[in-house]
This record gives sequence, structure tokens and C-alpha cells, in this order.
Amino acid sequence: MPFRSPIRRLAPVAALLLPAVTLSAAKGLAQPGKSARATPTAPDSARILADIAYLADDRLEGRLTGTPGNDSAAAYIARRLRQIGLAPTQQKFTAHVMAFAHMGRPSELATQNVTALIRGTDPKLRGQVVVLGAHYDHLGRDRTFAADPAAGDAIRNGADDNASGTAAVLELARLLAARPPRRSVLVVAFSGEEEGTLGSEWFVEHPAVPLDSVVAMLNFDMVGRLTNDKLLVYGVGTATELPGVVDSANARGPRLAVNALPDGVGPSDHAPFYLKNVPVLHFFTDQHADYHAATDDVDRINAAGEARVVALALRVARTIADRPARLTFTRTVTTQRMAMGDPTAGPRPYFGSIPDMGSDIAGMRLSGVTPGSPADRAGVKAGDVVVQFGDAAVSDLYSYTDALNAHKPGDVVSVVVKRGPNGERVTLTVTLGTRGE
Repeated sequence: MPFRSPIRRLAPVAALLLPAVTLSAAKGLAQPGKSARATPTAPDSARILADIAYLADDRLEGRLTGTPGNDSAAAYIARRLRQIGLAPTQQKFTAHVMAFAHMGRPSELATQNVTALIRGTDPKLRGQVVVLGAHYDHLGRDRTFAADPAAGDAIRNGADDNASGTAAVLELARLLAARPPRRSVLVVAFSGEEEGTLGSEWFVEHPAVPLDSVVAMLNFDMVGRLTNDKLLVYGVGTATELPGVVDSANARGPRLAVNALPDGVGPSDHAPFYLKNVPVLHFFTDQHADYHAATDDVDRINAAGEARVVALALRVARTIADRPARLTFTRTVTTQRMAMGDPTAGPRPYFGSIPDMGSDIAGMRLSGVTPGSPADRAGVKAGDVVVQFGDAAVSDLYSYTDALNAHKPGDVVSVVVKRGPNGERVTLTVTLGTRGE
């Protein structure tokens, strides 16, 4: 029986909130002669939750690129931007999905990015642009990139990945449209991210504004599961000024436990901008057991926590958009990767670990293990630190990835982990599975 989300009942909640959102947003827009007291200044967790509930409802069937549900999500985003008072446009393109072509499936998918411009207030600076972006697509019923292949064609709604990021950008658009900064702000909802950042790659080759006018790109991918106030912010090494910008913005409000990381390259939509010499930041509340699974539903979203992330991002965006000078772009040492794997290499091995992306200890620390996965069956536990995989030493996530990809499904592998406060070494035996089957 197909999986049916228990959150379907929340879709009417989102629909009921939208008229109120429209009215409130219209009242909040800065108008000549209107009191500044009417201007919204703080993120609204109810709006955020309503947007996530709509985008992650079963009726959109997981928003897979090239499907009617993906088109419906794009139309919804455009409606919300119009309610804010902006004039959205669609950038239509064809997503070429190599993995689907290798599998003999239709691989040219018609889809679209959605954009809207908030014009800056400073005549000298409004020709420069800060891009706020998030991808709105997810996996739908497709299990090619799913973490729970045993769930078959269950709907993978992607509430955190990435309805949460889309909702964050919509809320930032509402707040910035109400009180525009000196530079202009371009809001972009990307499609095709799950198949390899296809929408953002298409954008940087066909930009809605001159690419040399873009002073920074802020990306929001999985920001709906704030836990223990922990927020990862990648990209602070991509401009000389960004560490100070992020730190001072965090100091000006209720502080989050920000782990600021330098990387400009990573498997999300900021990377194509960085590769075009644009400073970037990627806001991320870390991996979890529901990533790419049918359990990533709106009932697991921390809307109040996401509002705190949006508040910090708003301070960062305003600082960048209002500062007199542009940021100074710098290249970073790359510790992340963009590649989704070679689709011609055959079935990929599957372990089922959930890495702690913010960990800086030697090895690969795990924040969790996917239930029923090969790792789970072998006795791997949350908090374990993988230090050896087969014959290969593991020093970080990427040496682990190399070690895993050196094997094939069905291989029996010895895995060494450090466990507990004393770092006891435990050797486990795992039989690797197949990703997507």
C-alpha cells in the first residue's frame, strides 16, 4: 500500500493561513507615508510552518523535478512572492539527469527556477545584488537517491529537505521587501538540486541579473531541524569579511551555537556560485535520520528554531547588502564535494550511517544510523566514530566516502569504530547493501 503522510491534514491549515499571510504581508509592506511601526521586523514561525506544510503535503507527491507536483510547488512559491508584493518570474529550463539516462529512463525534465527582485534603496548600490536561494524540489516517489530504498515508491515529502529552506527564503523575502536594504536582493527558488544542483548551475550560466553584479549568495538547505541551537554555516572562508559578518550578526541577537566552516564547494546550490567567484554562505541545521526518507515530514519540523535561523540570516543579509564596499572573494581549501557519484559505475554500496557534519574530531562521527540499514544490523550506533572501513583508515567524511565507494554491494567489510567517553575501539562486520534498491 502506498505510503500516505499523516500530515495531509495540515494542508488545510496552510491554506487557511494564506489569506491571513496575504493581508498581513500587504499591510507590512513599506508604503510612502506609512508608519514604520507597521513594518514587520521579526520572522514568523507560523508562516514558516504553513509554507512547509503546503510544500511537503502528499498532494505535491514530493516535488520531484519534472513532475506536476514540482510545477505546483513553483506556482505556490510564485503566489507567495506576489502576496509579499514582488513580481516573480519563471526561468524555464530542461534538467538533464545523467543518472536517469544511465538507467534507461526519461532524462530530460522540463522544470523551472522561480525568481523575484527586491530593489535596493541606494541609487549607487542598487545595481549590486545579494542572492537568497533554496531548492524546492525533492525526491517524490523516486528511490534513486533515497536513503530508505525498502520504502519503495513511498512519497518522500522533503519537509526539511528542502521545504524548510524554501520557507526560510520566502520569510526573508517578506521581511526584506518590507524594508529593503541599500543593495538589491534577488530571491531564487531552484529546481533540480537533488539530481546534481542542476537549477543553480543553469542559473549561473543564464543569470537573471549580470553575474558580476552578485556580491554574495546565501543558500538555505535543510534549516528546519535546529537541535541544541546548533547551526552550521559553510562558506565563511569565501570572503575575507564573512567570519566577522557572521560572528557579529550572531552576537546581535539570541545567540545560536554557530559552527562556521570555510568551504565554498559542497553538495548544494551555493557551490555553482562559488565556482563563479561569488562569496557564498550555506545555512544548515545538520543531517538526521529522516534525510532522503519517507519520514521527512512536517511534524518533525522545529518551526520556532527555523525562525531563529532566519533571524540570524536576516542580520547577515542586511549587513552584506548595506555595507559600503563589496565583499572580498577568496578561494578556500575544499573539504566537501559536489559529486553525486558516477552514474555509469553501476549500483552503489549502501552503509546507512548519518554523519555529524559539524564534527571536527578525527574519523567520521555519526549523529545517527538509518533503521534497518546495513550499519544498523551490524550494531553501529549514534555517537560512534568510524576510524577504519575495510583496509582504509578514515580521518573524515570524505576518506570514509572513498573507502565505501571502493567496495560494491554485497561485500562483507570490517568496520572499526571508537565508542563511548573513553573511545573504546569496537570492530564490527557489515554486509553492504545497494543504494536505491
